[in-house]
Amino acid sequence: MKIIVIGGGKIGVTILSALIAEGHEITAIDSDPAVINEITNTHDAIGVVGNCVDCDVLSEAGVEAAELLIATTGSDEVNMLCCFIARKLGAKHTIARIRNPEYNDNSLGFLRQQLMLSMAINPEYRAARELYHLLKLPSAANVETFSVRNFEMIELKLKPDSPLDGLSLIQLRQKYPEKFLVCVVQRGEDVFVPGGNFVLKSGDKIAVTSTPTEIHKLLRHLGLMQKQARNVMILGASTTAYYLSKMLLAGGNNVKIIDKDLARCQKFSEELPEAVIIHGDGAQQELLLEEGLRSMDAFVSLTGMDEQNILLSYFASSQQVPKTIAKVNRDEFAAMAEHLGLDSLISPRKTIANITTRYARALENSKDSSMETLYNLMGGKAEALEFIVRHDCEIINIPLKDLQLKPNVLIAGIFRNKRIIIPAGDDVIMEGDKVVLLAAGHRVNLLSDIMK
Repeated sequence: MKIIVIGGGKIGVTILSALIAEGHEITAIDSDPAVINEITNTHDAIGVVGNCVDCDVLSEAGVEAAELLIATTGSDEVNMLCCFIARKLGAKHTIARIRNPEYNDNSLGFLRQQLMLSMAINPEYRAARELYHLLKLPSAANVETFSVRNFEMIELKLKPDSPLDGLSLIQLRQKYPEKFLVCVVQRGEDVFVPGGNFVLKSGDKIAVTSTPTEIHKLLRHLGLMQKQARNVMILGASTTAYYLSKMLLAGGNNVKIIDKDLARCQKFSEELPEAVIIHGDGAQQELLLEEGLRSMDAFVSLTGMDEQNILLSYFASSQQVPKTIAKVNRDEFAAMAEHLGLDSLISPRKTIANITTRYARALENSKDSSMETLYNLMGGKAEALEFIVRHDCEIINIPLKDLQLKPNVLIAGIFRNKRIIIPAGDDVIMEGDKVVLLAAGHRVNLLSDIMK
């Protein structure tokens, strides 16, 4: 599929890398020749230098034949105008990166309609939502939600004293009465979609799916349930911090934000009067301790430097802060953070890459099912996908035990008439169902792709 990506910044490059890996034909546009040169030298993409709202530049990039155009420049207004012009010139679908809280709070629906936007994406808001879910369930290393809100997937790291060490999944289901599925396991560099005889070991990272109620019950039985984070310290007065603080304050949490930029602190003081805003250098450990780090339930580091976020989160963990989360975009730093014992990491770039990848896959295919959600798990080695089942899907009304599924594929949940089914062998998929599945080592575009 022909896709144009506007803007060669960090978000734009992450998106085009993900789409190239999916096999799409990518053209990148940026006004800086050095940026385009770097992109074309390191990625299998065509580069065009120029102003993205110039009709001639868009035409040179082949906008008339583009199935999708994604605008990711640092200006919301440029992104929206570029998408509008692209639609007028023939692009079939457009996605704009829109970050400004004023647009997102008040007029986004109107703008999408008037500008014929297929989608507006806000990396910072999406990241804030992920952070908020993590702070509501601090025991988890990661929390993913689906379109049916009463269904979650959490990732857990099994510690050396884990009660799950040495248990097979069959024994696990017999020992604990809750309805849940262990659907993916990462052990070292290997990722499995496990069967019933799979034996868990300390050090494994596992993904569990169920309703929030059942997950909470399971965590209590395992002795892993931590109280929700009520007192939260945030380092970095970023856009993500703004969105997260609004969510936390609305939920009755206490929020303290530290930033060394005086203008940002003054702005946050005006916009978030219920939060405590501290002007100072959060990289100074003494300042963090003076501001009550040890009394916090959670520490969230959202500066623009991955290294700083990792090191300060590690320091907060060493001060017995129950939950620490670091914003880390670079894969090599994420691996280092995990080696340091930091399991909860957030990456706005990867979040948006997931969204655009899912949208591109959905455009490619229209038969048998439509993709609602896509998440990369276990460092991108597995995927969780959600589909709406259509009448022509070839696997409907067949007991799951009779389906010949590809290896490392698991159907993890079925939503039907507001009811959540944790599937067993006799369950069937029906037209209109929403189905969540896990796949490792396979690219799944359609629900029927899971069959051998």
